[in-house]
Amino acid sequence: MTAVRDTGAGPALLNTTVFNFPKVAAPRLLQHRARAIGAGTRWSNRYRRVLAVSDASVIFSVAFVAHMPWFGLDAAPVAVGWFDVGYLQISLLIAVAWVLALGAYRTRDPRIVGIGVDEYKRVISATVSLLGILAMVCLVFHVDIARSYFALAFPLGVAGLIASRWVLRRWLSRQRARGHYLSRVLVLGKRRDVSYVVNQIEKKSGAAYHVVGVSRPGKSSMQWLTLGGRAIPVVPESGSIVDAVRELGADAVIVAGPGKGGGKYIQELGWQLEESATELILATGLTNVAGPRIHARPVEGLPLMHVELPQYTGARHTLKRLFDIVASASALLTLLPVFLILAVLIMRDSPGKVLFRQERVGKGGKKFFMIKFRSMVETAEEDLAALLDQNEGAGMLFKMQLDPRVTEVGRWLRKYSLDELPQFWNVLKGDMSLVGPRPPLQREVDGYETRVHRRLYIKPGLTGMWQTNGRSDLNWQDSVRLDLYYVENWSLAGDLIIIWRTALQMIKPVGAF
Repeated sequence: MTAVRDTGAGPALLNTTVFNFPKVAAPRLLQHRARAIGAGTRWSNRYRRVLAVSDASVIFSVAFVAHMPWFGLDAAPVAVGWFDVGYLQISLLIAVAWVLALGAYRTRDPRIVGIGVDEYKRVISATVSLLGILAMVCLVFHVDIARSYFALAFPLGVAGLIASRWVLRRWLSRQRARGHYLSRVLVLGKRRDVSYVVNQIEKKSGAAYHVVGVSRPGKSSMQWLTLGGRAIPVVPESGSIVDAVRELGADAVIVAGPGKGGGKYIQELGWQLEESATELILATGLTNVAGPRIHARPVEGLPLMHVELPQYTGARHTLKRLFDIVASASALLTLLPVFLILAVLIMRDSPGKVLFRQERVGKGGKKFFMIKFRSMVETAEEDLAALLDQNEGAGMLFKMQLDPRVTEVGRWLRKYSLDELPQFWNVLKGDMSLVGPRPPLQREVDGYETRVHRRLYIKPGLTGMWQTNGRSDLNWQDSVRLDLYYVENWSLAGDLIIIWRTALQMIKPVGAF
């Protein structure tokens, strides 16, 4: 195989090499062609059917559980208009309506299942909407159903639906990490745009896509693009994209960056792909912008894309603060016995104070003292200077896997993040939030680039995206990227997901030392 260096300009973080496409590879590439075409559609349809059965099982089970304590099987029928309807029939009708509401809100849309929080948001929205409709129906037709029935059925149903989908999502993520249940995609665009999109997909095991080919301007012969140790076919630009989709068995085409012919090119490409039932996906290039902030709004045939600007004050932040107060106060009361046990263990392990106070920088550059359970010897700050040349942390943050300053009890406190529990007091006081960027030291802030100061636009968090994406295993760039993404795109639903993932991380820690 003869190596041919690709001299096109590209991002420095990628080492991209293009190889001549060997003639003998064509039969191997096409031998599963018939089986591969539509593979993504087939697995998504199967998964949607599994979700439908799971949803129906949860809903009918919940309806039965809520029905029995209040009505039983021998309850007298109730008049609904001109008809007498049994309470069991009403429960069954509510269950059927619930299943239909999940379908109407497209909670099993292949584009949202298995990734992100939209799937859970739609389940909750469908349930709340149904509850409102049922309330109006009961009022209009004078149907007397105990409020306790709804109070039990709907919260239990939402919890069951989310739990069942989470279990299925975990299974799906494991399958995707092994290369199964992925949509096969062909990526089009300039070298830099294509490399960025492919690299992001390859980095994320749960991205739901498997790149089977790329097409870049100026490539007249079939070649290999080697990226991350995997060779990806480069489709000749001179050929038909539809033919390439058919040959590679692609389920979707991703246009990376601006198309070579602008809007007309995208329109014509969509027409070409109509007959093949292939999905067309546009990569907007709006990095660090979450989906809920992007809204399409056509005006007289002109497709406009609205991007909401981040908001750092207002009702959402007030609601976040109320949630912080309730959750942190509840946690402090609940964990008080745990605090006492840990305090005794720390005192018996090594001399010094139980709690460690350290100055950190909060929202708007305001300084505060963050408290933790002491996990190091009393002289840890003075001993730091002798260890700086052994730093294993990200950027300006000092981390050392076998730090000699860490005590025996401190080692497992840090591993399971138990040393962070006193920070619930910082959350209750208002210095921190339950979820947010990592609270930085002043020396870190002094070395920030201009854009990194955006981390200080909201309160630092007891946990955050850095906590659930590798912690100390993250490099400085990834740590900054995750924090800035959170600052601009946070939501209460997203916070609940992060809190849940943090709880799992405490049980099965990754990157904690």
